Amino acid sequence: MSEIIVLAEQRGGEAREITFEALAAGRKLAEKTGLKVAALVLGSEVEKLAEQLSEYCDTVLLTEDERLSQYHSENYQLVVSHILRERRPRVLVVGHTSLGMDLAPRLAVELGFPLITDCIDVEFANGRLYATRQMYGGKLNARVSARVAEGYILTVRAGAFRPSKTARRGVVVKMAPPELGGKARVRVRGLVVPAESGVSIESADIIVAIGRGIGEKTNIPLAEELARLLGGVVACSRPIVDKGWLPPDRQVGSSGKTVKPRLYIALGISGAFQHIMGMMNSQLIIAVNKDPNAPIFNVAHYGVVDDLFKIVPALIKKIKEAKGVK
Repeated sequence: MSEIIVLAEQRGGEAREITFEALAAGRKLAEKTGLKVAALVLGSEVEKLAEQLSEYCDTVLLTEDERLSQYHSENYQLVVSHILRERRPRVLVVGHTSLGMDLAPRLAVELGFPLITDCIDVEFANGRLYATRQMYGGKLNARVSARVAEGYILTVRAGAFRPSKTARRGVVVKMAPPELGGKARVRVRGLVVPAESGVSIESADIIVAIGRGIGEKTNIPLAEELARLLGGVVACSRPIVDKGWLPPDRQVGSSGKTVKPRLYIALGISGAFQHIMGMMNSQLIIAVNKDPNAPIFNVAHYGVVDDLFKIVPALIKKIKEAKGVK
């Protein structure tokens, strides 16, 4: 069929952010080709999720079975490959997550489809599928093409595509799963969720992020005061988590969380590519660093080359004056 299928990733009946970003990638591919975009939702009692996703695509394909309530590699592969054979989409888009990195290669081998992973941009041009992916630790963007084939599979990087709703709500189509009988070689024992600090940096509009330049743990309250005055939260780069100064759920980057706040203030963060991949889509980025050659300045909209311990107290003072706070 003339469509692009996007595999929705959900946990406990709630869509993960990568689902909306993958749908944005699918819609970008569909814009110039006239293809429709369909979200594929697997799970149990996820009709509410299907209705939510209908605001982002033309069709939602809903397949429910209690054995699909959690990701199971064998069951997911069986169901997704069955649906792909039945509907014959032009492209399957999956998030470049632990689920996507496990499932996409399995499907590519089974179906004989070309697979391009970790894409930060995608397009059809001259009858071929092209994708942009990073190489050499993010220092080089490579535009690659897949061989001409009946179907393709892409995994897309978190934070690379900005979600948006469609003009009209799509329709939800229920599809019966294939027979899931037989003895599975893989058994899901349970889901272990890491402890959280109670702060959600992913939903924050304003983030004050700290890096090695903060110097000592005792200096963190300075960043916390700035965040409090701005109505934001404190996040960090990986070295701060490695030192145990902040919990892992505050880490921004490829091995942490992807954020897209309205304002991102980077204090003493050099800007390794792993960190930049987690925050580069922030609406406004302000960086403070003593090193004029720090990579963070390559993505910052405004940069201050100075000591954060001079800049932040002065900024706090000005904000207090503007708010009439002592």
